[in-house]
Amino acid sequence: MQQTIPIDDYILDTLLRDLTGHDRRPAAFLVYLWLVGEQSRRKSPVAISYIELAQNTGLSRSSAQSAVRSLLRRKLLSSTKATATAVPVYTVQFPWRKRTAR
Repeated sequence: MQQTIPIDDYILDTLLRDLTGHDRRPAAFLVYLWLVGEQSRRKSPVAISYIELAQNTGLSRSSAQSAVRSLLRRKLLSSTKATATAVPVYTVQFPWRKRTAR
């Protein structure tokens, strides 16, 4: 059964144009959107390799890796690893929620 996942207006109204237009990183938007959905379905952070991320988004491994790097730099994702060679665990961040909650 398919599940409907709520998406913040900010993601579609602002982040889409910012990542694809201003930053010229449409792959980053795709990765972010996929991770938002996956984190929502799992109700927990997402442990995934670059290869799996690429397969799930239809991107190349290097594009997925570059997208993750961009999202980490913009603080739209956080990442942890148990060891240096472990699969990363990504937590999607929503910084605009913190700003509007004040």
